[in-house]
Amino acid sequence: MPLISALRSAGLEARDDDTTRAIYSSDASLYRVPPLAVAFPRSAEELVAAYAVAREDGVPLTTRGAGTSVAGNAVGPGLVVDTSRHLNQILEIDPDARTARVQPGVIQEQLQRAAAPHGLRFGPDPSTSTRCTIGGMIGNNACGSRSLGYGRTVDNVLALHGFFGTTSEFTVRSGYDDPTPTAEATALRGIAKDDLAHIRTQFGRFGRQVSGYSLEHLLPERGADVTRFLVGTEGTLGVVTEATVRLVPDPKHRRMIALGFTDIVAAGVASPAVLAHNPTACEGLDARLIDVLRTRRGDAAVPDLPRGGAWLFVEVSGDDLAEVDARAAAVAADSALGAVDSRVVTSASETAALWRIRADGAGLAGRSPAGEPAWPGWEDAAVPPDQLGDYLRDFDELVTSHGLTSAPFGHFGDGCMHVRLDLPLQRPDARKVLRSFMTDAAQLVGRYGGSLSGEHGDGRARSELLPHMYDARSIALFGEVKRICDPENLLSPGILVDPAPIDSDLRFPAPRAPRTRRSSPLALSWAADDGDFSQSVHRCTGVGKCRADNTGSGGVMCPSYLATKEEKDSTRGRARVLQEMINGSVVQPDWRAPEVHEALDLCLSCKGCLSDCPTGVDMASMKSEVLHQAYAGRRRPISHYTLGRLPQWLRLARRTPRVARVAMRFGDRVGFGKRLAGVDPRRSIPVIAKTSFAQWASKHDLHPYASGVGEQPALLWVDTFTDQFTPEIGAAMVSVLRGAGYQPVLPPRSVCCGLTLISTGQLDAAKSALTTLVSTLAPAAADGVPIVGVEPSCTAVLRHDLLELLPGNEEATQVARATVTLAELLTRTDGWQAPDLAGTRVVAQPHCHHHAVMSWTADEALLKSAGAEVVRVGGCCGLAGNFGVEQGHYEVSVAVAETNLLPAVRDARPDDVILADGFSCRTQLQDLAGADAIHLAQLLAR
Repeated sequence: MPLISALRSAGLEARDDDTTRAIYSSDASLYRVPPLAVAFPRSAEELVAAYAVAREDGVPLTTRGAGTSVAGNAVGPGLVVDTSRHLNQILEIDPDARTARVQPGVIQEQLQRAAAPHGLRFGPDPSTSTRCTIGGMIGNNACGSRSLGYGRTVDNVLALHGFFGTTSEFTVRSGYDDPTPTAEATALRGIAKDDLAHIRTQFGRFGRQVSGYSLEHLLPERGADVTRFLVGTEGTLGVVTEATVRLVPDPKHRRMIALGFTDIVAAGVASPAVLAHNPTACEGLDARLIDVLRTRRGDAAVPDLPRGGAWLFVEVSGDDLAEVDARAAAVAADSALGAVDSRVVTSASETAALWRIRADGAGLAGRSPAGEPAWPGWEDAAVPPDQLGDYLRDFDELVTSHGLTSAPFGHFGDGCMHVRLDLPLQRPDARKVLRSFMTDAAQLVGRYGGSLSGEHGDGRARSELLPHMYDARSIALFGEVKRICDPENLLSPGILVDPAPIDSDLRFPAPRAPRTRRSSPLALSWAADDGDFSQSVHRCTGVGKCRADNTGSGGVMCPSYLATKEEKDSTRGRARVLQEMINGSVVQPDWRAPEVHEALDLCLSCKGCLSDCPTGVDMASMKSEVLHQAYAGRRRPISHYTLGRLPQWLRLARRTPRVARVAMRFGDRVGFGKRLAGVDPRRSIPVIAKTSFAQWASKHDLHPYASGVGEQPALLWVDTFTDQFTPEIGAAMVSVLRGAGYQPVLPPRSVCCGLTLISTGQLDAAKSALTTLVSTLAPAAADGVPIVGVEPSCTAVLRHDLLELLPGNEEATQVARATVTLAELLTRTDGWQAPDLAGTRVVAQPHCHHHAVMSWTADEALLKSAGAEVVRVGGCCGLAGNFGVEQGHYEVSVAVAETNLLPAVRDARPDDVILADGFSCRTQLQDLAGADAIHLAQLLAR
């Protein structure tokens, strides 16, 4: 019986379609191994059954949580079991015993939220804590930034339940006899008894010695602890179905101290001395990484840092605020550390922003200081902390000698360094370059008595290199352990024992150009990636932030994943399918490949990933490019002609507005007509206003721009939606601009940005529209006149998409630079004072494109300076232009709105102001909640 049939016969949810296989072919590592099938067990019993089916057919099994492994631990050639989808329950929290019982797919942050009401937390907190699973942390012995205060995962696991590769079930408890002894556990303890001296000298030499099997836990003086031994075995010996973990009190107060140093070596040298202050964290960060962030997101993305070329972020914590502040001051004043500058960060928002930079380090480092793509591989080596400074110096020299660049960061208090390297993986000699560097790097760590891995595991990336760290006897012991627990080598083969070559199964072979019979050159410039669509797609390194709920901090990415919890509907899942289309084998290299369109179907084109993804993936643009290429010279879906060309239909409707208004009202009641137009019948059809903004403007002393007109002119660019549906917003813009001392002027003619053409991939038509727009607006831009947008999504087109569609056009660049939002203009206007909004509570839904392209920072600052209480709603509204209107998207559109927006509006007080600048956002609120939202201009014009 085929594997997939056998799995389904056993009652398992399982898939072997090419889309799923492409999505699960990689994790956050360099490696690509398409599985035969993927299973999603709903219970521990189903997980056991999945292994029984695989074992019967001799098929290897790989367990996977969030798929954030940077060492290749979450990919395998046989059956991949995703525990995150269903095995994600917190079974019990015992606040008195300070323990929690969890299934392996529980997300670390999920456990933190459940423990927080009891004043407790799970100690280890990797940078991926918003999406990594407890099972994955157990597999790798994850640590995180606060391991100085809370230890590693192994220090916080009390009991495990699961089964070995032999199928024997185990229940082991740290510090206690096994409730049900197994032959495997007995044999493991026997290994330690036979090699006491060797294990005592070779293993457990320092805290971050994570590589290999941690045999020191089997020593009698350590309690012959099989529970602790199994932590960090990378899924190669057994499968965990349940874990009991320790919870610890969460301190009431924390304080960050940022210490500046001349360079990263000096920061490393200082780290051991910092430990005398008993910090909970001591994290290192190189200026090269900060430079990458500033280049991508601007200076505003980085809070004030002390002077220096590298920094240590030190955290002290406790329950007495005065004592914590005194300790923080002592760290900042400690001259023995050799810092050139220091700063105690007291602002909670700044502290959070700095920790986010550190948490996003792996993604930010996806672009090297040289501007090239940078990859994992040599990811998390560790040395004894007192050796870190010298190791960092030698490592920098090694990187330079191989013609590479890097931006180190990491857990410096523990001696652990993270790094991404701009390995030339698309060159013909890529494998040779990779092997040469990795071998030299392993030898360097070996000379320092360090560990190839300090927390991420060895996986496919480093297992072959273990002989550079361990002697022959240690390697032989690893083999004995594997034969005891998994004699058939079915659990995660190729890892730790009988390792796969480090240069096999790489994810980045030479790219192939996708094709169709009518392929055209790329329509977007992909300037950030030198015009290479493959590089843009491979920006996704798999860190998986798109699987996290980022909305609590105002983020947007990824609304479709939050709604469906399907990997296919995450930014990463889509990127994986596109990568397979570019240079894989599972998906055909064809823009029309059904797997590609299946993955992109539920992408809302919200652009959230453009700002929220640490590597800057722009899935909205990728979707536009794919649609452009796939439908070149072909008939398109009906919605592309109706919704994609809506501005054209609206201009026609304006010729006979009374007839159009009647037709729109009637059409709103006729579901059949909506279906013919590709519109979901449950959607309402907005009706054009009786009077357009252009008609209103002609009666209110508004004139076309001409050079030299008036004092302090501001060109008000009113988009099609504002003009036709909400002219009152345009009128409010005029009132606010005049009140701020500006003379509003209009473009010499009505021009459209082509937003709906871009979102439906009609990029040739979009280029034409933007060419006309640029020629119309360029004179004002050249004269230094600000171009003020009304609709955020259209404003974002001028700031971002315009430059992608008209690259090298100097006038387009001038228009993009001149384009501002209302808040951006007002907050830089001398003498303007916002109206008094004291006592006003504003529930604000920033438009996704506003957040991603322009940033909503200026709007929030303006409202707060006016005295308003601002409740910022994270996430997407779910309508997202044409997305939520199209047939087949309604349920997901509503589910996205239910993520944050609708609950926030339901919780709003009767006198709260619902603020939503986006036409889509206001339409969604009216459709689903009957709520009337207003534009910022309307609030300021009251």
